[in-house]
Amino acid sequence: MNEMITLVIATRNKGKTSEIRELLSGYPVKIKNLDDFGTIPEVVEDGQTFEENAYKKASFAARVLGFPALADDSGLCVDALGGAPGVLSARYAGEHATDQERYTRLLMEMTGKSSRSARFECVVSIAVPTGQALTYEARCNGLIAQTPSGTGGFGYDPIFCYPPLNKTFSEMNSEEKNAVSHRGKAFKEIRDEFDKILKWIQIHI
Repeated sequence: MNEMITLVIATRNKGKTSEIRELLSGYPVKIKNLDDFGTIPEVVEDGQTFEENAYKKASFAARVLGFPALADDSGLCVDALGGAPGVLSARYAGEHATDQERYTRLLMEMTGKSSRSARFECVVSIAVPTGQALTYEARCNGLIAQTPSGTGGFGYDPIFCYPPLNKTFSEMNSEEKNAVSHRGKAFKEIRDEFDKILKWIQIHI
């Protein structure tokens, strides 16, 4: 079981890749992401759920690159906005908007809303080139802050407040965030089962 396995993270997001590399440290996996493979076609994330999009990204990367691939689809669901931005979280302010433009638009949408409850959801799909996949999911409940705060993290982290610590995700260090975040919880489950996952990958590649 000590044989090194290449696992492709189906993203070009450096922040996400860094988080996942840290969460899976200590296991016999070599983590790569899409930037390590040059130009490959973009996947259209047109699924109606996080699970559909996660599987679509993971299975496409695995098939095209010939390595097992992991993809997560994550998003912020705000109760006062009917669950938006949801699966459109990354494109909420337009296809090429910055993180700041996205969370600024969301704060504008929240003007006058008394309920600030929200949750981050994460679904992780681990796929092999033949199409089979494993799925893991988790969520983290919190509140939308009135103003952005903190300098860490990425995405909507500056405006997502986690009440038990009274901090936004951006105000947390990586250890704090990984312990409570949607992605951290999903990857804890993956870490707990990673020996089984590695065996499953070896059987199917």
